[in-house]
Amino acid sequence: MTETLPDPIPAATLVIFRECADGPPELLMVERAKAMVFAGGAMVFPGGRIDPGDHALAELHGGTDETAARIAAVRETIEEAGLPIGLAEMPTADTLIALRAALHDGAPFAQALADAGAMLNLNALTPFARWRPAHAHMRIFDTRFYLAQLPAGAPCATVDETENVRLVWATAQKILDDADAGKLAIIFPTRRNLERLAQFDSFADAVAHAEATPVVTITPWAEDRDGAQHLCIPDDAGYPVTSEAISSAMRG
Repeated sequence: MTETLPDPIPAATLVIFRECADGPPELLMVERAKAMVFAGGAMVFPGGRIDPGDHALAELHGGTDETAARIAAVRETIEEAGLPIGLAEMPTADTLIALRAALHDGAPFAQALADAGAMLNLNALTPFARWRPAHAHMRIFDTRFYLAQLPAGAPCATVDETENVRLVWATAQKILDDADAGKLAIIFPTRRNLERLAQFDSFADAVAHAEATPVVTITPWAEDRDGAQHLCIPDDAGYPVTSEAISSAMRG
C-alpha cells in the first residue's frame, strides 16, 4: 500500500556570496535552534516558507510562483540576517532596522517596504536549485535556492536569535570540513549544495554555472549500492556528488 505523503510546503532560500581577496568566496550560513522541528541544530542558508503575502506582492511583479519565491528569499534574509539583499537601493541603517523590526512584528512585506521607501530588485537573485524531498513522517519542503552577492556597503549580518542562534561566513569547503570533523551538522540537501558551490572560485563563476545548468526539481530516492542503502539524486543536475549512504545522511 502506497503511503500518502503530506503536501510540500513552498519555501525559498538564499545563498549569499562574500568575495575574499585571498581565496574562494565565503557563504553566509545560520545555525537553526535545536528546538526547531525541521533541521534543528543544523547549519542552513537563510530562508523559509513562502507566505501568502509574498504571493500578494508578487502580483505587482509578474504574479508567478517563481516571483513569490524570490520575494520570500529576500524577506527571510532581512528577517534572519538583517541583510538587504534584493533591494533596489541600499537603505540607511535606521531604515533597515525599522524594516526588519516591522517584519518581526508581523507586518506584510509590501507594507514594510512601502513604509521604508524601499523597492525590490529581484534580478539580483539567480536561480540555482530546487529540492523537494519525499520522506514519510517528516515535513516536506519544496525549496527554491537562489544565488546573490553581498552588495557593497551592506551592514554586518546579525542573527535574529529566534529560529536561529548564530551565523557564520565561511567557504563552502570549510563548512564541509567542519561537518566531517563533527563541529557542526548539515542536512543532506545542504551538503550536496555545498559540494556543488565548493567548485567555484567566485560569484561570477557560480552564476555562469547556474545559468548554464537547467534547474530541475530534485527528489532524492533510496537504492542499494554496493550492498548498502544510499540516498541518491540525479546525475545531470550539476552536482559533483550524487549519493550518500543513508546511515550517514542527516535528513532534517
